[in-house]
Amino acid sequence: MKNSTALGYAWRVFAKWFSFFIFGLGTLILVTLIFPPLRLVLHSRRRFRRRARALVSLSFRFFIQIMTLLGIVRLDAGDRARYRKLSGKIVAANHPSLLDVVMLFALIPNGDCIVRGGLSKTIVSGVVRQLYIPNTLDFEKLLEDCRESLEEGNCIIIFPEGSRTPRHGESRYKKGAARISLYSHCPVVPVKIGGNDKYGLGKGDPWTGVNPAEGYIYKFSMQEELFPGAYSNTPGGIKRFTGAIRQSILGPSVSLKTGGTSRIEQ
Repeated sequence: MKNSTALGYAWRVFAKWFSFFIFGLGTLILVTLIFPPLRLVLHSRRRFRRRARALVSLSFRFFIQIMTLLGIVRLDAGDRARYRKLSGKIVAANHPSLLDVVMLFALIPNGDCIVRGGLSKTIVSGVVRQLYIPNTLDFEKLLEDCRESLEEGNCIIIFPEGSRTPRHGESRYKKGAARISLYSHCPVVPVKIGGNDKYGLGKGDPWTGVNPAEGYIYKFSMQEELFPGAYSNTPGGIKRFTGAIRQSILGPSVSLKTGGTSRIEQ
């Protein structure tokens, strides 16, 4: 029994690393072989971004299927058509693991997001520079780019925690999702990401770590939309809106703590 358990653990470690190798290879193919000719054919930047984001979503779905076939990931998102039909919404989710953004982009073909400037030094830099909104922009420009993207029918995917949820203790929710919603007058769609332990993909976890007992199980639950009108032009509206987003994602028993600083909170 112990040998069988050890073998299963070793397989999950190998499969995880193999999957990330496939992810890196797929990113390289998109950036070097697919995006350049697509950019030449689609002269409009808006059309190029729309088609390229759809291709990213397709490639992420393929990546998740590979991880599913390898037996290390299972995704339960309920009615996936609800995610595909989203348009002009701000999708706010908790962030327990490294794969959350991949899965949300796989579910939402028109997904857009605000990306960290540090990603320009990683393997995904060729993708993020062309398709998404860098957080190094001037604050007003950042909000305006988000508004324009939403008006084009895209969905802004944002993790209000700012980074992956710490394994122990509470995380503070930043006010970015509320600010974008109030600026653009677009609703927020909270998404709760649950499932089992994401050890090996969480904040501060070792790269060699995996769930010791089974593959990663992801359960996505889309909550009711939250509209900005009730929080606009009211004292403390941004803070209360952020608290409502957090409560919708984590449940009514959580304390409504918000805080932290980032460019989007200026």
